[in-house]
Amino acid sequence: MNGAITDDTGMDPATLERFADLVVGFAANVQPDQIVAIGAEPGKEPLARALAASAYRAGAKFVDVAYFDLAVKRARLQHAAEDTLDFVPSWYGERMLELGRQHCARIGLTGPAMPGVLDDLDPARTGRDQLPSLKEGAKVVNDRTTNWTAVPCPTPAWAKLVHPDLPEDEAYAKLVEQILHVCRLDEDDPIAAWKERLDKLTEVRETLNARKLDAVRFAGPGTDLTVGLLPSSKWLSAGDFTTIDGIVHMPNLPSEEVFSCPDPKRTDGVVRSTKPLVVGGSIIRGLEVEFRDGRAVRIDAEDGAEVLRGYAARDAGASRLGEVALVDRDGRIGPLDTVFFDTLLDENAASHIAIGQAYAFTAGDEDRERINSSAIHIDFMIGGPGVDTFAIDRDGNESPLLVDGVWRL
Repeated sequence: MNGAITDDTGMDPATLERFADLVVGFAANVQPDQIVAIGAEPGKEPLARALAASAYRAGAKFVDVAYFDLAVKRARLQHAAEDTLDFVPSWYGERMLELGRQHCARIGLTGPAMPGVLDDLDPARTGRDQLPSLKEGAKVVNDRTTNWTAVPCPTPAWAKLVHPDLPEDEAYAKLVEQILHVCRLDEDDPIAAWKERLDKLTEVRETLNARKLDAVRFAGPGTDLTVGLLPSSKWLSAGDFTTIDGIVHMPNLPSEEVFSCPDPKRTDGVVRSTKPLVVGGSIIRGLEVEFRDGRAVRIDAEDGAEVLRGYAARDAGASRLGEVALVDRDGRIGPLDTVFFDTLLDENAASHIAIGQAYAFTAGDEDRERINSSAIHIDFMIGGPGVDTFAIDRDGNESPLLVDGVWRL
């Protein structure tokens, strides 16, 4: 069943419609007369169609669904000339920029539809083709011209990867149940439940901003990493996203993090990823990265190191940090103790960092020229049981910040 197209989502029609309405009406906050772009993969058609129907019910002018097929990417990696693998047709980027120029809404469906489809290929070649990621995406996000969100879409193939010990139908049912739970769709009023959680995260980021930290340090098995912050770095949560037109939206559903902008020249130490990382269809396991003066000088892994090395070599900022994020244990993903092999979910189960492009709005205007710039943005998870976080103030004093997943604010 790996990669197969299914005619269902594992949800009854009423639940599917409710899920789509939560994404369209709350997370993306689609407005009447907006154009809506939906990004998906083969195997995710049922949810894409439900989202399109919900968007039209909300008054959308037009819904444009684009499918990226990893099987076609595999064919390219197998047969195309080496020097063409980083080629991206100009209209891909132009479409993204035009979505920004026309102030559209964007919805992306995450979760591996064809897990392992690239595993047997040369990782060095795989690292050169970074589609469907586009460098123009960072500009549109930083320009705040689109209201956007990403949401997990269950598929049988993904369920088999997450729950390999269960029969396929049981694995699929369990993954669907977990996704509904972490999206708070098992609540009578999921929007109210999300607002309550976002209010808590707002309290946390307000406290962090008031402390004006100089750095945070992560310490645990195989990890001792200090991430410096810029003088004007701001902590934000998913409840803080607003377009330049004033449209409030939630970029990830679910989202359990507070995050900020690192100083790209002040990350030092060694960090070990606590969960596998899926990048462009490849799974990277047992990742360990060493940073010196802000740059990743060593990238090792049990599997897939060459893939991430390829991304980190993309440009001058690709080996430096663009984000640091903290996640407590009060969210819904971490307590499930499940590796989802999907960055959207796994990054919201544990604290994480990201190499590549920073979010411009996570620093003040005075430091805007100092934030990291890159064509990539790749999160990997470094938190979890046994990894604690410490705050370092501007006098160099260190104190506990997040211990055993509990805030020490």
